[in-house]
Amino acid sequence: MKTIRLILLFATLAGLLTLTRAAERSSVQGILISASNESGETDRRLAPYEPTLRRILRFESFRFLGDDTANLAVAEPGHLTLGNGHELAVTTESIEGNAIHVRVRWSSGGRTLMNTGLVLRAGVPAVLGGPSTGTKGEVYAVILIGR
Repeated sequence: MKTIRLILLFATLAGLLTLTRAAERSSVQGILISASNESGETDRRLAPYEPTLRRILRFESFRFLGDDTANLAVAEPGHLTLGNGHELAVTTESIEGNAIHVRVRWSSGGRTLMNTGLVLRAGVPAVLGGPSTGTKGEVYAVILIGR
């Protein structure tokens, strides 16, 4: 009887540990865009983010270039391939409630463009401004959304 109780206790503890680890996972989506000072229509896929993009980047129009999503555990590195040779290496440092603390390294063509830490609030976009696209008055930017 004692053996059965011990087995049940260990099984319960293992189940709780598994649930705790499952709760320590997050999903991070990255969206690569180009921002331009030329007036024009913003890509409809970016409509939910347009007010934030205008406020932060202060450009006139935005174009969707690519996106990717990674499902990460704490301290597990992830990789997002966004398109046009742009990649994000994302590591979740911690998850506290609806806040996801991440480390992000943005690179293109083997060159690091940015290395930063962010706190992503679930569903709230964070915007990273980047380098010129090579077209006059146009720059790359990345929208990051934690879920």
